[in-house]
Amino acid sequence: MVGELTWSRRLVGLWLPLTLLFVFALFPFAWMAATSLKANAELYDPTANPLWIRHPSLVHYIDLFKETNFVVWIGNTMLVATVSTVISLLLGVMLAYPLARMRFPAAGLLAITVAVTYLVPQTLLFVPMADLINRMKLGDTLTAVMLTYPTLLVPFCAWLLIGYFKTVPKELEEAALIDGASRWRAMTRVILPLCTPGFLSAGIFAFTLAQNEFLYALLFLNTSTIRTVPVGVTGELIRGDAFYWGQLMAAAFLGSLPVVLIYSFFVKYYVAGLTAGSVKG
Repeated sequence: MVGELTWSRRLVGLWLPLTLLFVFALFPFAWMAATSLKANAELYDPTANPLWIRHPSLVHYIDLFKETNFVVWIGNTMLVATVSTVISLLLGVMLAYPLARMRFPAAGLLAITVAVTYLVPQTLLFVPMADLINRMKLGDTLTAVMLTYPTLLVPFCAWLLIGYFKTVPKELEEAALIDGASRWRAMTRVILPLCTPGFLSAGIFAFTLAQNEFLYALLFLNTSTIRTVPVGVTGELIRGDAFYWGQLMAAAFLGSLPVVLIYSFFVKYYVAGLTAGSVKG
């Protein structure tokens, strides 16, 4: 009787919520996959089940690769996301390390300013950003978004790394300084190697945000061969009131795969980095 009661509690308290969460999380991917594999006749049939595929077809994937620059968009997106992530992590470390490990006036105020900066919406920043990009004559180039994306990514990376740097015992750094190491050497040889989960979690978030960013890419990238996936797909597969749903869902499904793979391989470090950064003040 006790065993049955315990099993019932686990079913209601653990497995049922996990199952509902699993279905909720995978539903968009199932919808995208099902829509992308339907021919137009089945796709626009009002009597058809939206999640059931009677006659699977790859025609939308074929059209996506033949009629658009999707392969080029993927390459541009990966390049922009990678460069933006590297820049953001480097600047984030340079900002987070002194705030977390050194004592100086107004350090707490500066840390709060970093968090507030992350909350500033893009709609307030894109006008001055556009003016700067035009003055630098970088319009319609990938360099424009590579330089603007870190303005969104650096504050979060710094905020996350501040919390993670504080988890490293100060005694390790002090021992290195006593042994004659410089502050730079103590940081690179002692602190940073112990913060790999924090770097991975910050890097995954930065890469995801840079890959999915839309406003700056829409503003700065006009040529088809220069666009990233979000702007290229919406710009060429939505024409007036005509939505090419099959190709749109195929592009969305393929565009989400890199992030899914990254999270699958590094989810343990990602969760460890987020939890460490959230509980240390």
